[in-house]
Amino acid sequence: MTQHVDCLVLGGGPAGSTAAALVAEGGYRTLLVERDRMPRFHIGESLMPETYWTFKRLGILDRMKASNFVKKLSVQFVSHSGRESQPFFFDEHDPRECSQTWQVLRSDFDQMLLDTAAEKGAECREGTRVVDVLFDGDRAVGAKIQTDNGPLEEITADVVVDASGQSALVARKLGLLLPNPELRKASIWGYYEGAKRDPGKNGGATVIMQSSNRKAWFWYIPLADDITSIGVVADNDYLLRDRGTPEQVFEEELTHCPAVLERMVTARLASKFRVAREFSYNTSQSAGDGWVMIGDSWGFIDPLYSSGVYFGLKSGEMAADAIIEGLNVGDTSARQLGRWLDDFTGGVKWISKLVDAYYTDGFSFGQFMKAHPEHRGNLTDLLIGRIFHKEAGAIFADMDPWLARASAVSDV
Repeated sequence: MTQHVDCLVLGGGPAGSTAAALVAEGGYRTLLVERDRMPRFHIGESLMPETYWTFKRLGILDRMKASNFVKKLSVQFVSHSGRESQPFFFDEHDPRECSQTWQVLRSDFDQMLLDTAAEKGAECREGTRVVDVLFDGDRAVGAKIQTDNGPLEEITADVVVDASGQSALVARKLGLLLPNPELRKASIWGYYEGAKRDPGKNGGATVIMQSSNRKAWFWYIPLADDITSIGVVADNDYLLRDRGTPEQVFEEELTHCPAVLERMVTARLASKFRVAREFSYNTSQSAGDGWVMIGDSWGFIDPLYSSGVYFGLKSGEMAADAIIEGLNVGDTSARQLGRWLDDFTGGVKWISKLVDAYYTDGFSFGQFMKAHPEHRGNLTDLLIGRIFHKEAGAIFADMDPWLARASAVSDV
């Protein structure tokens, strides 16, 4: 069985659904295949405010506003000593509606995006496994797929979009995956009922809390229906090697973070614990003749600043524009399909640098901001996700010397 489409999208997460929706809306025959049946569980509930613009383009802002997703108006940080930063209220920096975002239940959120792709004309097949990505020399030409236990099908396509997440189908097939040796992190997390929330507009905040021994940090993300996502992140070997069950490790790490414990006094575990290992990586090549990677297939930095879904949405949108332009003129070369990557990676690097700063021993954001209060707006911009403009990294002109000094002291 053989079918030809203009664009074949492998994966129905935020990146894949966004790309499929926009390419189909552009008038091209688009097939999206998703391994699982929706709705399905996925981690990554906290959004950056700059997702607003992709939602607007997709036409789903009203659906987001009408949902029961918790409104996220701020982020807050707690140091290893228990000192709480002032909340970074996005609207104090920018009072526009786009400074509000949401804490989402990914099963519902991803279903919304997949439905949007279908509404815009993409054929969406769930429960469909990609058996192999097909190449003719260096050019991607399609994939072999299988829906449930049905027959194998061969889909040929002018463009193959790898949005398969951490499966990274094309990167693994071509040997392009590059694990980040500096960020060999792991996480353990669960979902709790009845956990404490701040009153008022900080009640929907993502709170990042560092452990007293500085070996780990916790995320605290309030979701709908009184559920809170609580997870711990640390070096992979420290967190998972020779330390018992995930529940035992999680409970032990809680003892090092009083700020989390105080918020969990009335909390009850409402799920099993889940584990993710060594999730930070990049790819040595992100586009080729007939193919392009987006979302987590392109790479993943770290969960620290909740950038994953935003990068998925933005890369799906930017890649879709390049695909449409290429199909319009009959050019599906690596250069055309990847023409957005320099701009994208140029913005992403600022979040990557912010992650590196957090993990630099001896560096204190609090002390730096006290010395350089003029950068609070720039830092808030980074937390919002405003990274695709020439002044986005202005803070690092002053921060880099601080980081260099901290690194020099820690190396002694």
